[in-house]
Amino acid sequence: MTDLSFIALACGLIIGLGAIGACLGIAIMGGKYLEAAARQPELINVLQTKVFLLAGLIDAAFLIGVGIAMLFAFANPFIIK
Repeated sequence: MTDLSFIALACGLIIGLGAIGACLGIAIMGGKYLEAAARQPELINVLQTKVFLLAGLIDAAFLIGVGIAMLFAFANPFIIK
């Protein structure tokens, strides 16, 4: 296997595992939000604001991983020319 194939494999792992982590994080957070909203309906507005803020932060972490994977794919700093 060449160095290029390892880079492609690493990029796939970075994006794939990041996507799985983001999906699981948002799913768990959404489930907990529904449980909290069912227990205390008067706090729905406060909780909804926090859920959207955290969803944005979780997605931002995944997109940073995608950006790093694209850096490795297109402008790899580790390849010695």
